[in-house]
Amino acid sequence: MKRYQKSLLATTLVFALGSFLAPVATFAQQTGITRINHQRHDISVPGYETIQASIAFEPGIQFGMHSHPGEEVIYVLEGTFEYQIEGEKPVTLSAGDVLFIPAGKNHQAKNVGKNKAVELATYIVEKGKTLVVMKTEMRSTGS
Repeated sequence: MKRYQKSLLATTLVFALGSFLAPVATFAQQTGITRINHQRHDISVPGYETIQASIAFEPGIQFGMHSHPGEEVIYVLEGTFEYQIEGEKPVTLSAGDVLFIPAGKNHQAKNVGKNKAVELATYIVEKGKTLVVMKTEMRSTGS
């Protein structure tokens, strides 16, 4: 019986860790971008959660057009980014600058500096939805 309980506990931990790390998969596949998830919590709005992560880009690296199932609040920790929100002019932000990206709005980011650039991203998103939806994925689903 104890062996079964240990196995069940191990399986539960693997699934819990997997659901926390799932948003990292898209970033992990791209060379030159690293992501560290800092926290994830339910919030007072039913069906929503907040996720906070730092994302580092090597010089010249870009992450293409994508969206999130909720808002993203960006604080640039170091370096220089160019952010492009679909339908708007690009903006260049440096350490200490902030940016708000509305729910579902396609956007992209690029490190335009000579050194590593790091942002602190805080997401307020629908719980259980895929955190990062690439624009090409949205086309393939008919959206």
